Amino acid sequence: MKQYVVIGNGVAAVGCIEGIRSVDKDSKITVVSEENYPVYCRPLISYYLENKTDPERMNYRGADFYEKMGCDVLYGKKVVRIDTDSQKAVLDDSTELPYTEICVATGSAPFVPPIEGLDTVTKKFSFMTLDDTFALEKAINKDSNVLIVGAGLIGLKCAEGLHNHVAGITVCDLSDRVLSSILDTDCAAIVQRHLEKNGIRFMLGDTAVHFEKNSAKMKSGKIVEFDTLVLAVGVRANTVLIKDISGEVNQGIIVNGRMETSIENIYAAGDCTEGDDISLGQKRVLAILPNAYMQGHTAGVNMAGGNEIFDKAIPMNSIGFFGLHIMTAGTYEGEMYEERTDNTLKRLFTKDGLLKGFILIGKTERAGIYTSLIRERTPLDTIDFETMKKVATSVAFSSENRRKKFGGVV
Repeated sequence: MKQYVVIGNGVAAVGCIEGIRSVDKDSKITVVSEENYPVYCRPLISYYLENKTDPERMNYRGADFYEKMGCDVLYGKKVVRIDTDSQKAVLDDSTELPYTEICVATGSAPFVPPIEGLDTVTKKFSFMTLDDTFALEKAINKDSNVLIVGAGLIGLKCAEGLHNHVAGITVCDLSDRVLSSILDTDCAAIVQRHLEKNGIRFMLGDTAVHFEKNSAKMKSGKIVEFDTLVLAVGVRANTVLIKDISGEVNQGIIVNGRMETSIENIYAAGDCTEGDDISLGQKRVLAILPNAYMQGHTAGVNMAGGNEIFDKAIPMNSIGFFGLHIMTAGTYEGEMYEERTDNTLKRLFTKDGLLKGFILIGKTERAGIYTSLIRERTPLDTIDFETMKKVATSVAFSSENRRKKFGGVV
């Protein structure tokens, strides 16, 4: 019988558990969870602030998931070291967990920049976990003025979650546009206008460089008064467990298509990893939920003695702000096809006879078909891409391809 240890309790861990059990029904699985909650869907924490959901409905799996999977979960515990000689994971309370295979699914942590005077701010928060959300919820009231440092996905979802509960929200960012990691200037302008219509104030190309209690001095010299601060500058992959045992680490833990690290019997999955982005042809950290699950499942299958490869990783984002939906995937290189109105935009990027990426704002229906084209690296000369440009439809595939992809009689 094997002894599996899964470090982390997020979506990648779920994938790993289910991957293991698809091959090995009986061996022991121990999950080490720093948080004190069953696995939940982190992108929903802003909806909790909006009173659109609750912790129970945020669960990623049912209440009996761990029992059905035969898992022991150690809540509120942290692995501080992996001893490869004795094959044991050492916890922060000195407990030692023996393993035959181990999966590091430690995710990422907020990056807190070294801003002068930050220690003088009493009400400051990150926005990544349920505990962050509960703490922020307790700190605000209808008279609160909130400063959010960072106009990326985390900062903007936090702004949306808070907007009906506080007096004002200001978002600052050194970049000259919102969502700078996934949108260019034209696309970002559409999203920014929509957010501003819903009461969010922006200071772009500017950021806090000095704090004195509830006052922020900006790079521009302006002064912003606030009573609640949210730091959403970015995240960094949690790689220390592998780095400390001389495993291969870059921005994330380096993994191959089997989710193996450079160290025997140690696998990694999820936001802590750096794997192949097939749309770019390079290794990247792809910290998104679908990839995390698929990486975890692949790791679990292989830990249990199966044979699975995950070679379809691409960057993807599906988000919405105040009813405006945005989907992006792949890379934005090659020839661009565009359709736009005042409030909607579609951009498709093609290169070397393949769909490489897309940006959809406002109208995102059936975007999964575009995603499939990128993931599967479908040659565009094998489909009716002229039709596909205008409408994402399975009709653009040949009858044979439709049968392969969608099954049934076509």
